[in-house]
Amino acid sequence: MTRSDDTKIQWTGDETAAWTGLVRSGQGLLQSVETALKESGLPPLSWYDVLWELEKARPTGLRLNDLGARVLLDKYNVTRLVTRLEKEGLARRKGCTGDGRGVFALITPKGVRLRKRMWPVYSGAVREGFFSRLSPRETASLRKLLGRVSGENGKSMAKSD
Repeated sequence: MTRSDDTKIQWTGDETAAWTGLVRSGQGLLQSVETALKESGLPPLSWYDVLWELEKARPTGLRLNDLGARVLLDKYNVTRLVTRLEKEGLARRKGCTGDGRGVFALITPKGVRLRKRMWPVYSGAVREGFFSRLSPRETASLRKLLGRVSGENGKSMAKSD
């Protein structure tokens, strides 16, 4: 886009407020969860994110690439995070049979215990900062709207030119 095109592409006040509100509220909620976890002496939310995906994938675990596609946060850093979790005894790796290059990550019993300790803090922070501010009807409406935006309702968010 050239500088002269800037005047042709403008957002309405509602569009600007919706976009900035979505981004700011998401950032604020994530920070609230991170703060609650830290104040409780627990590791960061990214650890929970990876441990939860690995726990759901028991007993087989997940390839690191698949794990990166499933986590909600920090997709670029999954390999390093699994290494850190492994050092803490929360996860382990195993090679793929039939594929010498493939590596699976699996959660350990210690990882399951930590994830379960983190959940009430995480859940409480989300409930306090998000769900408590919305009615059940608003929550259902928001789910539908965000599903439409994210493409989770069967349509892709990407537009073809």
